[in-house]
Amino acid sequence: MIDKNIRTIRAEIERIDTLPTIPTILKKLLGVIENPKASLTTIGNFVSNDPVLTSRVLRMVNSPVYGFPGRISSVNQSLILLGLNVVRGLLLGVSVFEAMQKAMLGLWEHSLGAAIAARVIAKRKKMNEPEEVSIAALLHDMGKVALSLKFPAEYEKLLSDVEARSLLIYEGEKELFEITHADAGAWVAKRWNFPPNLVEIIEYHHKPHLSKNYPMQTAVVHLADALIRARGFGFAGDMLVPHLNQAAWYSLDLKEQDLKDIMLELEDLLQEAAEFILSDE
Repeated sequence: MIDKNIRTIRAEIERIDTLPTIPTILKKLLGVIENPKASLTTIGNFVSNDPVLTSRVLRMVNSPVYGFPGRISSVNQSLILLGLNVVRGLLLGVSVFEAMQKAMLGLWEHSLGAAIAARVIAKRKKMNEPEEVSIAALLHDMGKVALSLKFPAEYEKLLSDVEARSLLIYEGEKELFEITHADAGAWVAKRWNFPPNLVEIIEYHHKPHLSKNYPMQTAVVHLADALIRARGFGFAGDMLVPHLNQAAWYSLDLKEQDLKDIMLELEDLLQEAAEFILSDE
């Protein structure tokens, strides 16, 4: 167990944006989106003035995660189509891309796959705003990034230990830190003024039955995470597929044929996503 109490760990995690290893683009972005009064115009102008961020946002918006039939060619167009909450989450997703790559090989791929799966499931369930659920899935493992950047040596050893002992990564995290990446991700999400639904989904994506305000959205991300792990797309930190939470499964009310259809649709989308990832290397 690490020689720090939970309160100290939380305080250090919440200061994650002060680390020198955090990409400069993310530090700049946080200065804008941490303001809850930031408007579409404010964010649009900020992104448009940064060619790198503009390029990343447009690539993501035109990626298999969203599947728009036509090409989206401007940041303002993406803001209008997706809305403020989705674009704020998307900006964070593409900004922590570098940090994800450094934190754990394959984590970005897993997160992208989960985002695609969540959108497919949400649309099948005819949920409102499937794009927001997709963003929650894209960011669901951001706590792993926070822990690995704040405690790099300990987290690297943790990854080896969970593989050697056949543990789920959150089981190893609980032993070492007394908290999991879900806790860490929720702390960062609150600190960065994420919308309440994203905070709750991130916090309970492994325990969806504890989600009080957004149980269906949390159940979708929980299932999406499991499906992408089972499919072996990317790497979430361990080689195991966690058991599906029964309460979440029943609440989604998916039949066997639904699951087959979802997996079939995912195959083509994940192939596109793999090409998208390769083209960014």
